[in-house]
Amino acid sequence: MAKRAASPATTKPAARAPRGRAGEQPPEARARPVHHEGPVLFGQEQATAQLAHAIRSGHMHHAWILHGPQGVGKATAAMECARLLLDAEATDAYLDGFKAPRDSRVAELIDLGSHPDLHVIRKERAEDSSIKELRDRKQTNIPLDLLRELMIGGVVGDGKSFDSPVWRGAYFGHNKVFIIDEAELLDPYGQNALLKTLEEPPPGTYIFLVTTQEERLLPTIRSRCQRVAFRALDAGAMHAWFERYAVDETQRAWLAGFSEGAPGTAELAHKHGLRAWSEELLPRFAALEDGKFDGGLADRLAELVGEFAERVVKENPKASKEAANRLGTRCALLTLASRSRVQIAEAARRGDAQAVAEAAYRVELIVRLEGEVRANVNLKHALANLVAQWGAIA
Repeated sequence: MAKRAASPATTKPAARAPRGRAGEQPPEARARPVHHEGPVLFGQEQATAQLAHAIRSGHMHHAWILHGPQGVGKATAAMECARLLLDAEATDAYLDGFKAPRDSRVAELIDLGSHPDLHVIRKERAEDSSIKELRDRKQTNIPLDLLRELMIGGVVGDGKSFDSPVWRGAYFGHNKVFIIDEAELLDPYGQNALLKTLEEPPPGTYIFLVTTQEERLLPTIRSRCQRVAFRALDAGAMHAWFERYAVDETQRAWLAGFSEGAPGTAELAHKHGLRAWSEELLPRFAALEDGKFDGGLADRLAELVGEFAERVVKENPKASKEAANRLGTRCALLTLASRSRVQIAEAARRGDAQAVAEAAYRVELIVRLEGEVRANVNLKHALANLVAQWGAIA
């Protein structure tokens, strides 16, 4: 395999292990995850072949956009690229299977979230920011100040100055990788501030923007990046995924229909019992569509989301209640979206243009509520409005 670009030579500190956040166990005390045999990704052969070829060439482009539907493996692919780029033991044999070593020191550090040359940026990182304003603010995007703190450096709103992790030498003298998850949430100031880094990062620095809404990235961002498309999985790939994770056969047909080729969505539905949500909620929404008013439906939706969030936080005390609420809301909206997709498909087969239009409008209501949640609109009010407008279409 052609030699990969290395970052500028640096003097490595002597035997100093990367530290975790305050209050965390030291890396040695944390359990490493269990890794499965076989491929990391299913059904994304074209995308992974493109990435593996770029790494193998030794002249990999420094900036990438991984785009496609939610839950199909984009973030997983970005993380696997990071493993392959950071691990000197990742030979051509590993690239052929697009799966890096899992028994190396680099793999251990990545598993523990402690590799100093891997930087993962997502909006939730604001909760641990050293900038008080970011910690106190409800984060619906990835603000410029967080990007300055974790990646590009500079002076932030409270006057604090950060050096740039992008321009630091690699801790282990090999490569550095930055992954921006949900990159569409970068605010316009952050996107503009990122342009220079995307255009001319230091050697051995690789940046992955992971997004379900590529169109929300500035044209100037997109023009500086190589693009890799990820697709929904076909039935064969989903079957392989079900087999890998030993999903009960009695659940597979429902999960396949609910997830529409997105293993991440299938996993979410399976883990949190969304089939029960569907069995309870969808008949009530069907009645609403028939003109039968349901005064308790919005409250029940809010109750389900609240119970979900409480359960998530109870299972993981470090989990953010806000993030858990957002995830619970997403589960509710996925449940409604699954019904609308079926309605659109059935109406299209019948040639019923009006029914197609009504179902499509309900999908718009779901998308609108997602935006309202990101904008921190009161959830109960937003759900009440959704139910009212859902019924008004009938």
